Amino acid sequence: MNRIKSNFSDAVLYVVATPIGNLKELSPRAKEVFESVDLVCSEDTRITSKLLNTFDIHKPFISYHEHNEQEASEKIIAILKENKKIALTSDAGYPGISDPGSILIKHCIDNQIPVSVVNGSNAFIPALVGSGLDTSHFYFHGFLSSKESDRKKEIEELKNKKETMIFYESPHRIKKTINNLFQILGNRKIAIAREITKIHEEYIYSELSEFNDFDFETLKGEMVLIIEGNKEIKSLTDQDIINLINDEIKNGKSLKDAVKTICESYSLKKNYVYLLATSNKN
Repeated sequence: MNRIKSNFSDAVLYVVATPIGNLKELSPRAKEVFESVDLVCSEDTRITSKLLNTFDIHKPFISYHEHNEQEASEKIIAILKENKKIALTSDAGYPGISDPGSILIKHCIDNQIPVSVVNGSNAFIPALVGSGLDTSHFYFHGFLSSKESDRKKEIEELKNKKETMIFYESPHRIKKTINNLFQILGNRKIAIAREITKIHEEYIYSELSEFNDFDFETLKGEMVLIIEGNKEIKSLTDQDIINLINDEIKNGKSLKDAVKTICESYSLKKNYVYLLATSNKN
């Protein structure tokens, strides 16, 4: 067990969410944190510098992005150990959510350095809320693979999920991704949210089957796809679960991997499924 209590007079890594479009969404607390830290580490120092200059905040920077995460993390940990306060940001939204940040946060925890998350803007929560689809249970996936064969495999593994599914996508891949989703998931409700909080904010409410003649060139900027979960999945009996596990094993998977696949596909509790599988085996 590792309990780390924040003592804001000592070293701390602030994970600061930044606006995804509308600069007015930078909170008073985020401004206060930026003003108080010794250093800001950011995905793109030019973007974060422009943001802070807007609020007349001037701090030294260190670059922290997907290509130098490990090396930069070690450098930042060394600075934190000198009793410094550092703010970690991404270009927009939360560091660590489809953006660099998780490696540094893990290093901080391993080194008993407090991590404090400063709430702020996020793309997938407003997209989900504004989608009109079920919000009681949802699954966030982030970006699908850029390689089509891998992307299809990912979607195939998700097709039985009952929860509303959330994906990020870019303009140059959106058409292929929509086609792949329709091919594998069948016809489902979808909401596409783009330019969230910006002047050209738009929601598109549709079904996957309705995009045959859609002009995808009109979709600019990164977007969030909210997809209806599988409504055809019925409650599984214990015997149904055992049969599914046996099918996975016949296809060459180990018991452990079979249980993992079934749990992820049908949103089942791992301990219960594993107990069923081992009891059946015995």
